[in-house]
Amino acid sequence: MRTVEIDGLPVGDGHPTRVMSVLNMSSNSGYKPSVYLDPAEAADAIEETLVPAGADIIDVGLQSANPKYESKPVEMEKDRLEEVAPLVDELDADVPLSLETRYAEVAEEAIGHGFDLINDVCGFADPEMKGVVEDHDMPVVKMASPPDLARPGALKTIDDIFEALQRDGFTDRTIIDPAFGGWYDGKEFEDNWEMFRRLREFRAFDRPMLTATNREDFLGDLADQPETENQLAVSLAAATMEVERGAHIIRTHDTQETHDVVRVADALGDERTTRPETDSGPTVSELTDVSLREVARHQALGETVAGGTDDGATLTFLLGDLTDDARASIRAVAEVTDVVVVEKDSGSLYVGGSAAALKVVTDSLAEDGHRELAGELRASLSRRV
Repeated sequence: MRTVEIDGLPVGDGHPTRVMSVLNMSSNSGYKPSVYLDPAEAADAIEETLVPAGADIIDVGLQSANPKYESKPVEMEKDRLEEVAPLVDELDADVPLSLETRYAEVAEEAIGHGFDLINDVCGFADPEMKGVVEDHDMPVVKMASPPDLARPGALKTIDDIFEALQRDGFTDRTIIDPAFGGWYDGKEFEDNWEMFRRLREFRAFDRPMLTATNREDFLGDLADQPETENQLAVSLAAATMEVERGAHIIRTHDTQETHDVVRVADALGDERTTRPETDSGPTVSELTDVSLREVARHQALGETVAGGTDDGATLTFLLGDLTDDARASIRAVAEVTDVVVVEKDSGSLYVGGSAAALKVVTDSLAEDGHRELAGELRASLSRRV
């Protein structure tokens, strides 16, 4: 899996789950405690409250993506950005600043002001957005959305969401956001529940994932808590499961509580990624509880280069930072075993197979001189067999 750095903060497999704290600099927000309209007050809130509470990233919003508010034009966002940009200079805390927008013009100006991440809530619906972030080598969150700047997140089914994320591709520094919510086109709570249950499928993109379910009504409904102010407990329960299912950034209005939950989930969840002591070289990430649908997602988003059909009753791993020789060695073993190998566009390999076949892979890697990778994969296997 790709690791994306945000102002030096690594995000991805093998790194702690990051907490993104929401700071809305617009009066149109569904959660008023997160609203700060004055840059100096916002800087104080970040330094005195959010960072001490555990915020790893601050996400600044200029307008709400909620469709109950009318979509504001690019000129409004640019004017508002000029008003809030002093926040960058006011801030002494060493924390990355993200700007939530849908407009490439706003993104480019935000980069010039010193923001560290662009959170694109319309998923490259602005045809200039991808080029802007690529030109500046800027990390970007791509939220699944239709190609319509007025309708962020207006998707219903998980297949719609996959298609939207694939539309127009990715940059090398893209983080994906599946776009939870129930605002549009007949999307119901049940659609969000189904997407939540199948969250692991988004690992097929081989990119870090951000989830934003904090104080969402589709969670409150499960506990008969329709009011936003009563949805903290359901949000924390969901955050724990999001970490377990592969989220790398949890976006939240409740920084302290979410930070504590994420730390526990990281500490007590299964350690599924091995990294070399040097923090460079091959990595092995175990994908647990893999279903047939997840196998199909990996195959759909890559190229099956060797092996048979994974029946789901196997161990599954994502291998990253491999040399060409190591990839060739793995493919050669897959041709004579039941191991399935899928080449991902990032250069990673999805590898699935029986424990016996994967042991053959480790032995072959060691014999071919790839002892570090063989050791990482053997260590991962030893936790399961």
